[in-house]
Amino acid sequence: QVQLVESGGGLVQAGGSLRLTCAASGRTLTRHAVGWFRQAPGKEREFVLAISWSGSSTLVEDSVKGRFTISRDNAKGTVYLQMNSLKPEDTAVYYCAARTPGLGPSRALADFGSWGQGTQVTVSS
Repeated sequence: QVQLVESGGGLVQAGGSLRLTCAASGRTLTRHAVGWFRQAPGKEREFVLAISWSGSSTLVEDSVKGRFTISRDNAKGTVYLQMNSLKPEDTAVYYCAARTPGLGPSRALADFGSWGQGTQVTVSS
């Protein structure tokens, strides 16, 4: 397992943008597929996007397709979630998660063994 730290959350108006960053504390994410998930108040945690360790393959939830993108910089050992055209319904705590090194991306929460503490994203109308 790796310790993950998310940053970049905050309050933004509808239509605005935010970029979240996921980094590993003390290690890098170079060989890990990484996913972003979110959890809104009173709802279950849900999949948003995921990226393979090489960056060549991504998975995207339909509700964010065309607005959110995931990318990574393996030289820095970081993964990014770029969120554009934000909507109030995007308000949630956003978590990054990592799989065991060498495995591919997944939409399933249970496939990810390492999780960050989350960062709050609030979109005002």
